[in-house]
Amino acid sequence: MFSRILIANRGEIALRIIRAARELGLETVCVYSEADRDGPWLEQADHAVCIGSPAPLDSYLRIDRIIAAAETTKADAIHPGYGFLAESAEFAAVCRDCHVEFIGPSPEAMALLGDKISCRRMAKQAGTPIFPGSEDAIEEESEAIEIAHEIGFPVIVKAAAGGGGRGMRVVEAEEDLQSSIQSAQQEAVSAFGNGAVYIEKFLEKARHVEVQCIGDKHGQAIHLYNRDCTSQRRHQKLIEEGPAPHVPDDIRDRVCESAAALIRNANYAGAATCEFLMDRNNDFYMLEVNTRVQVEHPVTEMITGVDIVKESILVAAGEPLSIRQEDVSITGHAIECRINAEDPGRDFMPQAGVVETYRPPGGYGVRIDSHVITGYRIPSNYDSMIAKLIVHGRDRNEAIARMKSALSEFKIGPGKTTIPLHLRLMDEPCFHAMDVDIHYVERLLDSAPMES
Repeated sequence: MFSRILIANRGEIALRIIRAARELGLETVCVYSEADRDGPWLEQADHAVCIGSPAPLDSYLRIDRIIAAAETTKADAIHPGYGFLAESAEFAAVCRDCHVEFIGPSPEAMALLGDKISCRRMAKQAGTPIFPGSEDAIEEESEAIEIAHEIGFPVIVKAAAGGGGRGMRVVEAEEDLQSSIQSAQQEAVSAFGNGAVYIEKFLEKARHVEVQCIGDKHGQAIHLYNRDCTSQRRHQKLIEEGPAPHVPDDIRDRVCESAAALIRNANYAGAATCEFLMDRNNDFYMLEVNTRVQVEHPVTEMITGVDIVKESILVAAGEPLSIRQEDVSITGHAIECRINAEDPGRDFMPQAGVVETYRPPGGYGVRIDSHVITGYRIPSNYDSMIAKLIVHGRDRNEAIARMKSALSEFKIGPGKTTIPLHLRLMDEPCFHAMDVDIHYVERLLDSAPMES
């Protein structure tokens, strides 16, 4: 087992990892930027090392400085959290070369599943459902036209690397295909340093459902059932819940088992999430695999009782999974709302500044994952998420009622947050009925914008 873990991240996920490590009896080192010098999570770490100025390129994305901090503090493992370097195969490889354990998959497994084209090939071999589309990166316009006509318009051009909606273009007709490929390639090069793109069928009305998996270094991999992440805006998730509502058990189990098989075939150790789109006929098509712990992992923890962060640390240390597939069951329903420091009434403008009021909710079945305290200054340099509010209920109706109560109790100011939007969504009939797709929040806001 490790003795000291360096956390190459910030905010609530850094605090989440600190708590898991402390329960395992491990010391922690937090690296931080100058913007995070007064970050409340640093008080909970055993050691803290400044690695640069506020810009991520000068701090949280500096592999050399993170490795130097690990060597100086004699950390024997690094946890990347999510974002920043969490899905960098290069970072994982450097950790290995420097004899520091990377708490996550091997560079080879990360590269294999992180590239969407190679991931599609592996998914096909594992029996994981995928969209009809190109087998390889698109090289010629004629090839793209042939594939698009074969699968039928509309199609989507997607970057092989990265995520977050970048390097993606929906194409309705042949005359728009060439320009869409070129613009997707240019954006992919700028965002990910990799201009490879491919084409697959575009699903116009879809829900976003994902499967949480975890594997170990002994060839084992299991799934922890699924989550629904359909409530999103511009490809950024707002609400996640589990298990995914209105998915027949036999279909759910088949898709979950195929996701676990994909992770197992990749010789993957650590937490991974297989993301899918689901149509109105309950047909599933894989989008991608996220080779890291997800923001929404607490949803799965609440319904299965599995501590994903602790399990990932143990797996990285060489321990076999402490649970078998037959040990995993679902209890009740959980919902997570991402609380962002943004003004929904002003096109979600970020709200940096000092938090003068912070009163989180409490009560039975309520969990808060946050690094914020009264007096904390929200920096403008990073993602605007400042808290995750998670509730658990006996069923979905109770979870929704509990979430509404908790949101009403949650007070943060003076800056605006997304709490009013979440309260509105909890009352939406389409949300209650799960008569939704990945664009319903955008349509809702277009028809009736939020007030500032």
